[in-house]
Amino acid sequence: MEALLITLIVIAALCIIAIVLLQPGKSEGLSGSITGGAEQLFGKQKARGLDKFLHRTTIICAIVFFVAAFILGFYY
Repeated sequence: MEALLITLIVIAALCIIAIVLLQPGKSEGLSGSITGGAEQLFGKQKARGLDKFLHRTTIICAIVFFVAAFILGFYY
């Protein structure tokens, strides 16, 4: 059981790293936040297509990672 949880944590961590690197940047850096990045932040732009898929997959992998880490820490 312990080996299964450790394997699950490693796979989830690698998936999170890969998925986060595939996601496009959402900001223009410091200059964009000072000179009008608030329009993008408070605008009604929803993620569509690949961005939405990557966002949801990141959330699912993070949940799997934290649940497996919690179970591993609690029982072992």
